[in-house]
Amino acid sequence: MNYKAPLELVSNQHESHLKVNASVIWLHGLGSDGHDFEPIVQKLSIPNVRFILPHAPEMAVTRNSGYIMPAWYDLYGVTGSSKEDEDGIKNSQHYVNSLIQKELDRGIAAERIVIAGFSQGGAIALHTALRYPKKLGGVMALSTYLPVKTKLATEANPANAATPIFMAHGVFDDVITLDMCKISLQTLQSNHYSVSWHEYNMAHSVCMEEISDIRDFLKQCLA
Repeated sequence: MNYKAPLELVSNQHESHLKVNASVIWLHGLGSDGHDFEPIVQKLSIPNVRFILPHAPEMAVTRNSGYIMPAWYDLYGVTGSSKEDEDGIKNSQHYVNSLIQKELDRGIAAERIVIAGFSQGGAIALHTALRYPKKLGGVMALSTYLPVKTKLATEANPANAATPIFMAHGVFDDVITLDMCKISLQTLQSNHYSVSWHEYNMAHSVCMEEISDIRDFLKQCLA
């Protein structure tokens, strides 16, 4: 896979005396790119944090009639159906692991790294973080679901068994339904994960109330 260099944002980058001491790796949804959440990161305005906004590689998406678009993995039918692109999911997992390693190499402790994602990006965020071998700062799963959930119990790494998870969904979402997301929530809870659950009066999107809650979550994780 060919990956473009991720977009990187630091709220206080003009203030050289303030050092970056945490990182948030934030994955966009299907058909989008790393610029999608740039305005929201600016609204968060959290100092000392580097936001890494990767771009998914272009691939043919089966569910969309083979149309080539940025995607973290292929989709074969209705999201959450029995057939999943496990190889594609693993490829994206390995890529996110490499982004985490880059932050570690920059001197950021694993517990100061949060993995976040929206929709398909959120699925990769959950999948990757719960299997990562070092304790991470937190996970943000926005308008998404847990992929390959039948293998979570055997593949999850104990290092992130207690990592805080922020899970948010719109009650009017018709792309990934609220019911589908709640199935993922139940899977996480049955595997003893602590999930901070949030519902908003929105469709498959992000709202101002959610941005405020995200800011609070990140400040708590990275206090």
